[in-house]
Amino acid sequence: MAETTKIVTKHVQLLGKGDISDISLVLDQHHIVFEVLPPATAGGGKGRSRTYWIPYPLISFCTYRPTPPNSGLLSSIRLRCRDFTFFTLNFKEDKQAKETYDTIKTRSCKLGAIDKLWAFSRQVQSPESDINGWELYDPKAEWKRQGISDKGADRGWRISRINIDYGFSPTYPALLPVPSTISDNTLNYAGRYRSRVRIPVLTYLHPVNNCSITRSSQPMAGLRGNRSIQDEKLVSACFSACATIDNDINSSTTSRASPASSQLDFDLPRTEGELSETERLEDEMISSSNFETISDKPHVYGAQQHNLIVDARPTVNAMAMQAVGLGSENMDHYKFATKAYLGIDNIHVMRESLNKVIEAIKDSDVSKLPPNREVLTKSNWLKHITGLLDGSALIARQVGIQHSHVLIHCSDGWDRTSQLSAISQLLLDPYYRTIEGFIVLVEKDWLSFGHMFQHRNGYLGSEKWFKVQNDLLAGSAIQPGGGNEGLDAAINFGKRLFNKNKSNQDEASESENGDPSTADLDSPKRGGKNTDDKSEVTKPNDLSPVFHQFLDAAYQLLYQFPTRFEFNERFLRRLLYHLYSCQYGTFLYNNEKSRIDARVKERTHSVWGYFLSAREGFVNPEWDGGGIDDHVKGKERLIFPRLDKVRWWSEVFGRKDEEMNVPVNLSTEEYLSRSSSNSNLATSPRAPILTGVETAHSALTIGEVGGPARVSGDLKRHVSNGETTGPLTNFRETFAGLGIGRGSGSGNASASGSRPRSPANGGGAKGKLPMEVEMQ
Repeated sequence: MAETTKIVTKHVQLLGKGDISDISLVLDQHHIVFEVLPPATAGGGKGRSRTYWIPYPLISFCTYRPTPPNSGLLSSIRLRCRDFTFFTLNFKEDKQAKETYDTIKTRSCKLGAIDKLWAFSRQVQSPESDINGWELYDPKAEWKRQGISDKGADRGWRISRINIDYGFSPTYPALLPVPSTISDNTLNYAGRYRSRVRIPVLTYLHPVNNCSITRSSQPMAGLRGNRSIQDEKLVSACFSACATIDNDINSSTTSRASPASSQLDFDLPRTEGELSETERLEDEMISSSNFETISDKPHVYGAQQHNLIVDARPTVNAMAMQAVGLGSENMDHYKFATKAYLGIDNIHVMRESLNKVIEAIKDSDVSKLPPNREVLTKSNWLKHITGLLDGSALIARQVGIQHSHVLIHCSDGWDRTSQLSAISQLLLDPYYRTIEGFIVLVEKDWLSFGHMFQHRNGYLGSEKWFKVQNDLLAGSAIQPGGGNEGLDAAINFGKRLFNKNKSNQDEASESENGDPSTADLDSPKRGGKNTDDKSEVTKPNDLSPVFHQFLDAAYQLLYQFPTRFEFNERFLRRLLYHLYSCQYGTFLYNNEKSRIDARVKERTHSVWGYFLSAREGFVNPEWDGGGIDDHVKGKERLIFPRLDKVRWWSEVFGRKDEEMNVPVNLSTEEYLSRSSSNSNLATSPRAPILTGVETAHSALTIGEVGGPARVSGDLKRHVSNGETTGPLTNFRETFAGLGIGRGSGSGNASASGSRPRSPANGGGAKGKLPMEVEMQ
């Protein structure tokens, strides 16, 4: 069958939202088209027809239910889409259903290459064609807006071109803002110590106190406690980059806002009052583990007192990564900072969480009943969104209120790191709450910094998402009520159709339904200098709603602060739709280098042209104009989420607000109430997002019941010195017995004391790094 063949099937029954319609079904090269036939009017005429378009990449699951030949019964196809719409198609002839199923499958998951998607052949019309969305983001202009320019005054940062040809770090942007005191030669050596050579670089510089947010990947410390003097020097420079402006701190050329503005006693975390007990607890945990660094140089607005390294992972996950030569910073070598573990779960946990949400709402094609609230609660989706907001608020407080620097990383620094970095900047900077500013934020912290959109979203589909279902209900057409079977039979069928019972899903793989607690890859398997697979095949185990969670967090802030955002809810919802539609080239491929190699800007259109050409439909009528006055309540520069107000984004799930948002969200309440009467946290309404705080002198962790427990510095020194006896002996022996982290070469490689080499410099056997394993 030729790709350009258009298949038209008339008088197909369409079930959606519990209603049934008579449609003409059209399958063109890039879409499924529903042409809803108008019902006859009282006067004998016909009403107005409606047309719905579903791009093939929007399909996340398709099930074909055949019927016996000549049975006279209706065969059906059930579609589950990534925009959380669900449809059932009933066919009079099984041949029609089979041909439709095969065509959808072929055009969804057998393209073979990204450049065969609709974005590369789609033509746009005016006024959209009059706007070049690719020109909206200019990295040099954004860094200049933040006060960093090659021609401007030295603000402690410079733009390095070490990655201008992407040879240094293929997943990083071409231009890297780094401390002025750090040479490219130091960067080159420091890169060997960071996973995928994703060194600490600047993403945000606060306009008032000149404190920074930097981001990176995890260090390659390993069980032997490997270190890099160059990396330590780079991180130290990031945490003191503003020192170069000390001598002219009062000059108009170096201060973008008055010092008094940053020293106000803000009513920021709550518009009604002061810091919550939990937020105070988090600050106290960090400050109690810190120590004052004596310096002859004056502090800038109180900065450099609580500089923070944020490891987004649970503490045990970060420790387990040491078994494969990775891990987290040994704070004995980063004495100028405190490290905080945030306990944010990995991509597999997030994927399973969303799958449970889908399980609760998936019967919306055949039923008008509300979602299963018990399943919604068990999904923990709101718990994860609340945790992201909590961690981002911690970062924003450190930068905006504590006047400190923050370095963020997770494993490879493109999933949880992007979430925390982007959300914290929404809290800190009103510019990013405008339409143009939000676009710049997405371009900078997601697209340029290498979030793996292709791997996380699976644009080329997978044959594992297509299934032929033969069961006892075969031959019984799905109807929204009526007959002896009725609605209950239809819903029961739907539950069996989409369950995860492996006996009914012969095509499902272990990677798709496996236990997410057994391993964690924030990325595909490592290998070579670039992370892109030449085959471009979709791997179900790499999928995760990482960007979706960011948009959900943005929705929470928009809902809680409706006057502080220029864009409306529809803007976020349409952005999520176009994340999957593949109508535009913006989100295709995994990083900046891959898009340049594919000439995406020359061959496709940017999604930002669509939003800007229809701007009036995305403007929030309640927006206050973005004015800043730190002396006026409600006009402050910073905003902070109310974690007890986190709610379901019902619109994006295609449901009414009252169907999903009951008076008390059990998931949020469970998150907010994690505490124990036997712990020091008993007075707090909930345990903080922090799972551990560590310095060169001590470590403070949260025990199983939520209580803090101190660990002496001696324990950490056993790790850094690579001792074979001591408190971590059992830990070492356990992983040695599992064989995790053993290279494909000599079994004594890890005992040689040689430092792991970066992937860009051919580290590991045949240029590959060992697979990343993160225990839950």
